[in-house]
Amino acid sequence: MRRFEAGDRVRIDIPDRDDPDFDRYHGRTGTVVEVIEDDAGEATGDERDSYLFSVEFENGDSDHFRWRDLRPEG
Repeated sequence: MRRFEAGDRVRIDIPDRDDPDFDRYHGRTGTVVEVIEDDAGEATGDERDSYLFSVEFENGDSDHFRWRDLRPEG
């Protein structure tokens, strides 16, 4: 089950301040531009991990995130 779809506005929420992406992404908002399916869910046992969300930011930068690092923008 996917929580987000292409076109959804999201906020990046990385709770671990020691995560190398925390300073770069935590609190930023963007738009999901693509949803990529992979087999990560098989490895973790959580089907939600089988989706990688490509998020584009206002400045044109983009990166990929798993469901656990995304929240609705609101």
